[in-house]
Amino acid sequence: MGLLVLLKDHGGAEDLALLADDLELEIDEILPAVEWAEALGLVTVGDGRAVLSEVGKTLLSGNIRARKTQIRDRLKNLKLFSHIVRSLESSPDHQLTSEQVAEMLARIALPSEDALQHVINWGRFADLFRFNSEENVLTPSRSRAKPKAPLQNAGV
Repeated sequence: MGLLVLLKDHGGAEDLALLADDLELEIDEILPAVEWAEALGLVTVGDGRAVLSEVGKTLLSGNIRARKTQIRDRLKNLKLFSHIVRSLESSPDHQLTSEQVAEMLARIALPSEDALQHVINWGRFADLFRFNSEENVLTPSRSRAKPKAPLQNAGV
């Protein structure tokens, strides 16, 4: 989100090297964020330049709730995130360890710790799942958790 706001402040388009300078980072340090934003259709990238897409502009114009909803809808259309959500729902204990998610990432050639952190951050932001950092497990978000069956009359 910070990258998108900065891009908006630059008139909606800017050279990646200049964006990195503004953030006091090396260009390779902002590339993962740029790649995720591009995968979500929030920016387009060409010739070393990032351009805020119409989807990105719409996202930035909304409040936090609208942003979360828009990101959630976009993430659910990505195979990785839909697979994580399905795996959480089908797991007997409705949780995945960070190691299990890292294995999923390795299978699709994203085997870095940064990729795992990006997946966790985006999924949490969009309320697709929660992450318990003490136990290193993902669980369904409250809004996605299945309601418990009501208690039946116990003869009272």
